[in-house]
Amino acid sequence: MKNIKVAISGNIGSGKSTLANYLKSKDYAVINSDYISKKILSSDEVIKQKVKDEFGNEAYTNSGVNKKFLAEQVFSSSEKLSRLNSILHPEVLKAIDLLVETKFADNKIIFIESAIVYEAGLESEFDYVVLVIADFDVRLRRSIKEGSFTENEFRIRDRNQIPDEQKVKEADFIFLNNDSKESLYNKADLLLLTLNSI
Repeated sequence: MKNIKVAISGNIGSGKSTLANYLKSKDYAVINSDYISKKILSSDEVIKQKVKDEFGNEAYTNSGVNKKFLAEQVFSSSEKLSRLNSILHPEVLKAIDLLVETKFADNKIIFIESAIVYEAGLESEFDYVVLVIADFDVRLRRSIKEGSFTENEFRIRDRNQIPDEQKVKEADFIFLNNDSKESLYNKADLLLLTLNSI
């Protein structure tokens, strides 16, 4: 069986994780590339050395990844973020491919949640890209409410993402998510109907 690989992407606070979790609750295969990336960053010795070589030994402490230091480094410039992505993404893609070929081999549709599909130039890896978008103020409010970031941290991270206006030109499905979760779920159900009919 040929799998249909569908990326779920969106800028910070857009609601892509809410969409991914809903699809998972409907028993669809969902791979979280951010989770894989963090796992590789903290456990792969070759990657750890590459990160230390690039950003310094401070990138790690005795207890693991120095998240605060690394975040300050990579979100201070898009160039540094690109350098980290170039270290991590080949391994992340390998891990995703392995999951597709093994754990999810019998699943017709496989969703891959990834915030940086376009930033990392990964769109060609997927059959379809679902882009979740929301107004800036909505995304900011959600991120602060969830306790994910301060307003300043949100703005710094948001600056390092390609604006929605550019991404909508490339995406196959676009979900405007300014409203309730129920509204997003209704769009997800329509997406499932469409993908299952292919």
